[in-house]
Amino acid sequence: MSTVLSKSQMKKVTLQELKQMALDVKYSLWNQAEANNRDVKLYVHWSAGRYSQFWDDYHVQIDYDGSIYVPRGVSLDTVLAATYMRNSGSIALCFLGCFDATTNSGLGTNPITAQQVEVMSQCICVLADALDLTIDKKRVLTHGEAGDNEDGVYCHEPYGVKTTIERWDCEYLGTPESSHYNPYATDGTRGGDVLRGKANWYRGQKLLQ
Repeated sequence: MSTVLSKSQMKKVTLQELKQMALDVKYSLWNQAEANNRDVKLYVHWSAGRYSQFWDDYHVQIDYDGSIYVPRGVSLDTVLAATYMRNSGSIALCFLGCFDATTNSGLGTNPITAQQVEVMSQCICVLADALDLTIDKKRVLTHGEAGDNEDGVYCHEPYGVKTTIERWDCEYLGTPESSHYNPYATDGTRGGDVLRGKANWYRGQKLLQ
């Protein structure tokens, strides 16, 4: 069960600090992943809570203004309860917000902001660089995509955006480039496609290299 953390239990970090955190546990994460016959994964969630409301089941949490937080005392190889049957050898990233989000009427009273989208994409980029990951759907997924095993790794019965919709985190971002729920879109407007595209763009700009 998720537990709310106070701000004093969180540490604000820079992209450079986040990259170093990933480098520090690179081999541990890969050992965990390989023990499950898969690559290291990055999973993107939203909290379905309020802005500035922190949680104990995500490694990296991004607030409305783009500030990056990690729980104090939790390393990036700590196995947290974020992504069903997929937590070993993975890092859980989270947009803080999306309270009362629905598939058909918007992302609630605390919707994803443009700053969050850019910083999430930057976080994906620097973590992937540190961990030697290709930024593609096999290694970087939204929770909704992971729920349906869209990476081709069948960890569990599907429960995502194309099946039960039990989890549909980040299927759309509420921004002009990803404005509405359409899990069968092939035009790059799904939330995961937008985030991976932006992260690859930042990689091309040699962010932090």
